[in-house]
Amino acid sequence: MKKSIHPEYKDVIFWDTSSDTKFLSRSTSVPKETMKWEDGKEYPVIKVEVSSASHPFFTGKKMFVDTAGRVEKFQKKYGKKEAAQ
Repeated sequence: MKKSIHPEYKDVIFWDTSSDTKFLSRSTSVPKETMKWEDGKEYPVIKVEVSSASHPFFTGKKMFVDTAGRVEKFQKKYGKKEAAQ
């Protein structure tokens, strides 16, 4: 492998905000927030809306997640326009 062309691959905490589940993994992303993990060490945190802890395929439950107001944004952008009189 060539030196200094690959991003740093380090431990990060992924936080599923819809189910409030956290898990430790590795990533090349460089988030600004940090948090203490169960081992007492401080790790960067990446917030995600969906993970295996909240996705219906893995949980077997249907879960409606609309954290960004996607339906309202769509209706505002593409909804019916009032006819000019």
